[in-house]
Amino acid sequence: AATGPETPSSGARSSLGLNEGVSMRCSTLLCILAGVLLYLVLGAVVFQALEAPREQDQHTQLQDTRRSFLENYTCVSPDILQALIEEVADAVGTGVDPSSNSSTFTSQWDLASAFFFSGTIITTIGFGNISPKTEWGQLFCIFYALVGIPLFDTYMPASPDVVPTVFLICIEPLFN
Repeated sequence: AATGPETPSSGARSSLGLNEGVSMRCSTLLCILAGVLLYLVLGAVVFQALEAPREQDQHTQLQDTRRSFLENYTCVSPDILQALIEEVADAVGTGVDPSSNSSTFTSQWDLASAFFFSGTIITTIGFGNISPKTEWGQLFCIFYALVGIPLFDTYMPASPDVVPTVFLICIEPLFN
C-alpha cells in the first residue's frame, strides 16, 4: 500500500530519519535561541541601567578626591600620585585589599573561598567576586570548567531526589 510515488530525495530523507518533524524541531530550536538571545539583551540592558550610574558616580568621586588631595598636599606631584594610584590599582587587580593597613597578609584564596569559586565554575554561576589572575590559574580554570560542567550536569538529574534529603538531614537537627 504505497501512498504515492517516492522521489529519490524523499526516500533518502526518510531513510535518514529526516522528515517534517526535524524542520519543526529546528524551528523550535531557533525560536528558543531567539528567546535566549532576547533574554540576554534584556538582562544586559537592565544590568547596564542598574550598574552604570553607580560606576559614573564612583568615577566622579574619585576624580574629586584626587583633585582635593593634590590641593591639600601640594608637596605631592600629580605624577607621583598617579604612580601610587596605578600601584594600588594593580594590587586590587590581583586581589589585594588596599584598605587594610595591617602588615599581615590575608589571601582571598583561602580554602573556603577557593571551594566557593570552584562551585561557581562548575555550576556556571560565576559570581566574579574572585577570579584567577595568573596565566596558570586562568588556564586551569578553563580545563576545570571543561571537565566540571559536564560532571555537574550528570549530577543534576539525580539532584531533585538527593538535595532535599540531604538538606532535611542537615536542617532537621537545628529545629529539634
